[in-house]
Amino acid sequence: MVMKRILVIILFIFFISDISFAEVYKWVDEKGVVSFTDDIMQVPERYRLKAEKIGLPEEKEETKVEGGATPKKKEETYRDRLGRGEDYWKGRVEEWKKKLREYQDKLEILRAKYNKLTERFNDSKSTAERGNLRRERDQVKNEMDQCKIQIEEAKNMLEKKIPEEAELYKAKPEWVRQ
Repeated sequence: MVMKRILVIILFIFFISDISFAEVYKWVDEKGVVSFTDDIMQVPERYRLKAEKIGLPEEKEETKVEGGATPKKKEETYRDRLGRGEDYWKGRVEEWKKKLREYQDKLEILRAKYNKLTERFNDSKSTAERGNLRRERDQVKNEMDQCKIQIEEAKNMLEKKIPEEAELYKAKPEWVRQ
């Protein structure tokens, strides 16, 4: 009997400790009704971005500002659902912007090469040389086509995929704006 009571008390303590660390979200609907929940997924989607996370008392401690005695709240760092912050999302955008620039630069180089090969082809009198230039030009054309595909992929990532992923994981929209 004593063992059952001890077990019940231990389970009760674990249960209470889990509840005490829950996050609480507050939102106001269009009628002005204030609502609370401990599960962000219970907040209607149209209010999620404006839902306020209400922290625990220790999160609301005040600290002194450097160089003065004026207190201010601890700065809360917003994270997406997977715990990733602004640096992660801006890094992804920058990575794809860099790839896009590289693909665009490569395409310009290939265009210039293609145009030179076309000029040489048009100026050539030799059938054998024209055949070689045609093959070389076709190869450059294929590389240009691949480059165009890569450019479209990079644009798609920047304009659609990353913003959709950010919305799915509840990252702030300004983190992925170009």
